[in-house]
Amino acid sequence: MFSFQRYLFSFVLLVFLAHLCHGLFEGKAHVRIINGLNTGEDLNLQCKSKDDDLGPQTLGFNKFFEFSFGPSFWKDTLFFCRFWWGNEYHYFDIYKQKRDEDRCLKKCWWFVQATGPCLLNGTTGAYDICEEWNPELQGGSSQVGTGIYDSKHLKSREKVG
Repeated sequence: MFSFQRYLFSFVLLVFLAHLCHGLFEGKAHVRIINGLNTGEDLNLQCKSKDDDLGPQTLGFNKFFEFSFGPSFWKDTLFFCRFWWGNEYHYFDIYKQKRDEDRCLKKCWWFVQATGPCLLNGTTGAYDICEEWNPELQGGSSQVGTGIYDSKHLKSREKVG
C-alpha cells in the first residue's frame, strides 16, 4: 500500500507541476491598437507598464501598433496608454490582466475611436466591447507615480498637435 500512495503522490505532483509550467510557458498576450478615428487624423499614443515604456507611436487611419508580453503569474500585469490627436488627450488601461486575460484569450485587439477604445469580441468578430476613457488625472489613476505625468511628458504633450 505504501508503494501505491507514493506513486499516487508522485502522479498528483507531476500533474500539478505540468499545469503550473503550462501556465507559465503558455505564451504571450498580444495587444494591437488600431487607429479608428473617422476624421482621418493620425492617432498618437504612448504605452507603458511599471517596467516598460514602449515609446511614442503615430498611427495613420486604420494602421496599427502591436506588442506582446508574458502576463504575470500573479495576474497583476498592467499596460496603460495615453492617446492624443488634434486637441484631444485621453488615457486608457489597454491591458489589465484580471480584466482581460479571459475575454481576450491572448489576443487583445483594440479599435480606438474618439469615444473610446472597443475590444475585438472573439465570439462576434466585431469590435463591440467598448470602454470609456480613464477619468482625467486623479490620485487613484493607474498612471500616477509611473513618470507618465512628469514635466518631460507634459512638455512633449504641449508640443503635440
